[in-house]
Amino acid sequence: MIYGLKVIATYLLGTDCAGRDLAVYPDDTFVVSYPRSGNTWTRFLVANLVYPDKEVSFVNIERLIPDTLQSNRALKRTPRPRIIKSHEYLDLRYPKTIYIVRDPRDVALSSYNFRRKYREIEDALPLEQFVEDFIAGRPASGWGTWAENVASWIFARRQSDKFLLLRYEDMISDPGAQLARIAEFMGIDPEPKRLQRAIERSSAERMRDLEKREEDKWVATVGSFARAQTQQRRKDIPFVGGASSGGWRSALPERCVQQIESAWGELMTAVGYELVTVSEPQTAR
Repeated sequence: MIYGLKVIATYLLGTDCAGRDLAVYPDDTFVVSYPRSGNTWTRFLVANLVYPDKEVSFVNIERLIPDTLQSNRALKRTPRPRIIKSHEYLDLRYPKTIYIVRDPRDVALSSYNFRRKYREIEDALPLEQFVEDFIAGRPASGWGTWAENVASWIFARRQSDKFLLLRYEDMISDPGAQLARIAEFMGIDPEPKRLQRAIERSSAERMRDLEKREEDKWVATVGSFARAQTQQRRKDIPFVGGASSGGWRSALPERCVQQIESAWGELMTAVGYELVTVSEPQTAR
């Protein structure tokens, strides 16, 4: 009885987190990735593509393309057709899904910096220990490990015309071609000027500038969870990273590279990532 009242109260107050309990509509489109795989950048690209007459920023991105971390009530009030950002593993209810995959060796590095930014780990924690925990899924999260999340989507949906798989590295090297794929997937004319304008408005330089000016306003828009993060966030580590790929080659110890490739080599090869320390791909776990 008390639990039920709490659920009702959090819903009415808008302090709940929709997560996997959100209501899904048949005209929804989801932008999904494992955390630190380029989802925020992709959201800006999509928002600038879909809403060319709006000034997309961190202030309004949560209204244009809301996060499943928002409340059920807020998500239900979002005008349809909705475009929603998610980090969830496979949810069979999602009707159309744009999935971004990123090299897990780079994801590990980005996650290490992100968790230091929000003081979830100490600077003194060795990168080697973090990578061991990252592979093992410690601490446990609702998104699973990189391999569990990626595999759940691509092996179940890759052949569906309602599923678009993007590689972060391809988006970096040729954003025009990849945004054109997104446009066609969403039924938007991939007109070159419109694509170029969306890319320019979503550049790493512009997003870094917006972060400096708006990060407090942005984080505060997504409820109590984000407000708690705001209070402990470090400003010396940026949220918007280097917008590059392959940083692991110089920054990740060889032992860490070998551990990631040994754990997830088969899946990495399946999505086009070359292994450098393991000769035979290993089954993802």
